Amino acid sequence: MGLPACADHPALLVLCTCPDESVALDIARVLVKEDLAACVNRVPGVTSLYQWQGRICEDREQLLLIKTTPARYPAMEMRLKSLHPYEIPEIIAIPIVTGSSQYLAWLSAATHTATTASIPVNEQPI
Repeated sequence: MGLPACADHPALLVLCTCPDESVALDIARVLVKEDLAACVNRVPGVTSLYQWQGRICEDREQLLLIKTTPARYPAMEMRLKSLHPYEIPEIIAIPIVTGSSQYLAWLSAATHTATTASIPVNEQPI
């Protein structure tokens, strides 16, 4: 759960697959409501091909693109695991090396890890 290599990055993009739309939306809503993620995008219609318990599986899934900060990641991962129906959910964090300074500041503020002043309403991402 530790992210020593990611601590120097302003944000993380976390990938997580879900079995269906209902589960994906429920998880996304909880993570945003609890300030563990600033934004979650849901990508429907993903086909996953993987090995599980000695056999090849192919399933339609929903992909969540979760934006959070390194500081919020440990709590976000624990909460995601508690909500997810899979025995071993896919939870992969990719460091965001750079991005729009306004978006990154908003992301930090939305997860209550901001170190800068709040962003004016007219500059919040859509």
